[in-house]
Amino acid sequence: MTDRPTDGSAGVPASRTAPAPDLAALAAAVRSIERGENPAAPAPRGDAAEARRKRREAMAAEAAAMQAAEAAEAAGTAATPQPAAPAEATTEDTPPVGTTDTTATPAAAGSTDAAGAATEDTATADADRDSATEGAGGEGPDGTGGTGTQDGPGPEAGEHGSEAADPAGTEGTAVAGPGDAGQAPDTAGAAAEHTGAEAAEAEADPRAEDTAAGPSGQERRAPHASGAGAGEHGREAFGADASSVGRAGRADAGGRGSGAQGGAAAASRKVEVDAGAVAATRVVLEEGGAPGELGEAAVRALGERAGEALRADPWLVLGLPGVRMEPADAFARALLGAECRPDDERRANALVGWLLERAADQGHTALRAADLESALAARAVPDPAAALASAAADGRVLVFPENPGKPGAEAPAEEDEEESEPDVPLLVGLDRYALAEESLADGCVRLLRSFESEGDGADWEQAAAGAPSRSAADLIRAAAGSGLVVHSGGEAAREEPVALVAAARAAGLRAYAAAYTANGRRRLADALGEDAAVTVEALLAGTQGPGRAPDGALALDVLAVLDAQQLGTEEAATLVEAVPDGARLVLSGDEHAMWSAGPGHAFADLLAAKICPRAASRTPDPGPIGELTSLVGIGELAPVDAPDKEVVVVPVRDPREAVHRTVQLVADSVPRALGVPADRTQVITPGHGGAVGTRVLNAALKERLNPGPGRFAGFDPGDRVVHVPVPGRTLPGTVVGAEPDGLRLECEDGPVLVPRADVAATVRHGWAITGHQAAGMRWPAVVVVVPGDAGPLLTRSWVYTAFARGERHLSVVQGADQGLAQAVAGPPAAPRTTRLVTVLRELATD
Repeated sequence: MTDRPTDGSAGVPASRTAPAPDLAALAAAVRSIERGENPAAPAPRGDAAEARRKRREAMAAEAAAMQAAEAAEAAGTAATPQPAAPAEATTEDTPPVGTTDTTATPAAAGSTDAAGAATEDTATADADRDSATEGAGGEGPDGTGGTGTQDGPGPEAGEHGSEAADPAGTEGTAVAGPGDAGQAPDTAGAAAEHTGAEAAEAEADPRAEDTAAGPSGQERRAPHASGAGAGEHGREAFGADASSVGRAGRADAGGRGSGAQGGAAAASRKVEVDAGAVAATRVVLEEGGAPGELGEAAVRALGERAGEALRADPWLVLGLPGVRMEPADAFARALLGAECRPDDERRANALVGWLLERAADQGHTALRAADLESALAARAVPDPAAALASAAADGRVLVFPENPGKPGAEAPAEEDEEESEPDVPLLVGLDRYALAEESLADGCVRLLRSFESEGDGADWEQAAAGAPSRSAADLIRAAAGSGLVVHSGGEAAREEPVALVAAARAAGLRAYAAAYTANGRRRLADALGEDAAVTVEALLAGTQGPGRAPDGALALDVLAVLDAQQLGTEEAATLVEAVPDGARLVLSGDEHAMWSAGPGHAFADLLAAKICPRAASRTPDPGPIGELTSLVGIGELAPVDAPDKEVVVVPVRDPREAVHRTVQLVADSVPRALGVPADRTQVITPGHGGAVGTRVLNAALKERLNPGPGRFAGFDPGDRVVHVPVPGRTLPGTVVGAEPDGLRLECEDGPVLVPRADVAATVRHGWAITGHQAAGMRWPAVVVVVPGDAGPLLTRSWVYTAFARGERHLSVVQGADQGLAQAVAGPPAAPRTTRLVTVLRELATD
């Protein structure tokens, strides 16, 4: 990332003397240019009409960065290994919640007495962002729930708020976190007073994808996550938010993301930064009371003159991983002294970007301007409207009407235009997500318009006639006549896009099926063969599938993407952009499952936009597990007949009993009764923290299944782990050993070497994982733990996703009493504010 514009003095941001433009006027100008009403007018900064051009330029730059990084790696450039210590689990006691399930059927598997009545429970509120509250996703920046959705689907069309990813206990999932509101720089208090126990538990955030995977079976070196795992105690004192610690390539203070998803982000982390610049930046950080360990992240975000930039604009520190508002104000006071004021324009600009980034962590790609203004006012910004307008004029954010008029609608007479112009609510978004939505919509419309039937209707009809089910035949017919089809259904419906790809390959077309995870790819390969099955990231990276044509597009004719609900807006845009003109793209997903960990809900928005054929599967999921998940999907929780113990409910009274029963099921009951070994049984729980979170469960499971001293940074050979090389990418694996360079893992898609410096931040024990980490994968047996303190983490979409992970057996350790039924009957997930539906409809009608 380059340095910010300066006024000529080193690292000093250029001053703005012009008055801030009216926000509504700027949005109106953008709309006028987008509609072609004033083609001669220059596009203002922040114009969404430039979105597609800017994104393509960014993609080209990212590709160049990846190539340069790969060349450097081939030449022997590598990160210097550093010792790493495992993160320790901490919990926080709260009174217990009722845990007796009066409706559950007594468990058939496991009957020993409880380990004793526990009198304490831990709120799962520390549940990192991999367990960030789904309920918080619906809150506005002022914490009042005012964001809503932008033309989003109803409850039946999507779900999941943001169990989104990041480990280690952060208090904050709402945009306006506790203790932030109203804290002006002169009243914020000492930075060292902030919560830090969670920050000390920092781990990796599964949010975006890494596309640096090597060929199957070949060992891959995980990209070095700069700054991750180091200096946690310093961050604790500074008040860093652990939900962001370890996230290399985070957005800068202006809200601009420092990298795309996938391989480009991974490539950027491979490039070494100037040690002198890092050292100089550390001096400035420590002078202001911030941990010097943030120096490398600052240089990556702000450029080699980051120290000078921070000294000139201390609030740029808000763009660094995990930094919260109050410590940023304290940092500014330390550097600016008496010049530090709550009405400082630099502070307002940084706050706008910071609030939008926090909203993105909850899944929003935009927020209502009114909600942002309320949040700014709560943080002592004297003129929030002017602050937003200034950020928009400066290009830091983009502004759009929330509900623009339909294209082609009759415009008011020119002389009456000023009087008749209604007040239109405005949406404000970071450019990276606005560009992604524009690019995704443009790509979808391009596929629809570039598609031409090749006169092979008879062949497709013959393929449909031979399809394994009526729903598969319907999908084949839909794909035969359109360049873009959206397909929805449960686990059993996966056979329908598989049938489509098989029929297309039989007809001589270059057809592929892409899964979101390696586990999903393995299941596709079992049905289609190794050559036809890929993962999304490996397809885009070129390590699986057909590779690229000379024009850079994927060399294929038909692509079916399964688990499409897991695609964030940026990931979906990158994928759609890579599909060539004239090809057929089928996006297949489960509308009841959890939404993406990243911002947006592209699959649900495509369903809601209704711009292309939609094929809804009528194939029910089989067996008692399928019956149960189907009921959950429609908001019902009822007993199911399970004569062969396919579904077992284990009521528990308290957290201690929940842990005891879980270990008993995995280690004894399930292997004995069903023949499924412990290493093929997966435990799923809502969050990492709490008395029944992944940390506590993994400690108990390790003690029973693979006890050891943890001689490799807290791990022993044989430990089940999950590796999160970059946000959004979870790789289950097993520890096979260690060497000076790092920790060796055997993952589903091959061996992986995790650099020593990254082990603490990117590897955690994996006998128990969260619902978001489990999405897109299945195991022969699953034990789902429902603690009484899950709170807003427990949603219908989480329950649906967790229950559906079991192929043969599902045990439910039920400690939530009636809370489970209430969660299933409630909304699928917190709403997300996006613009994609509007953009899709506008482009489709142009």
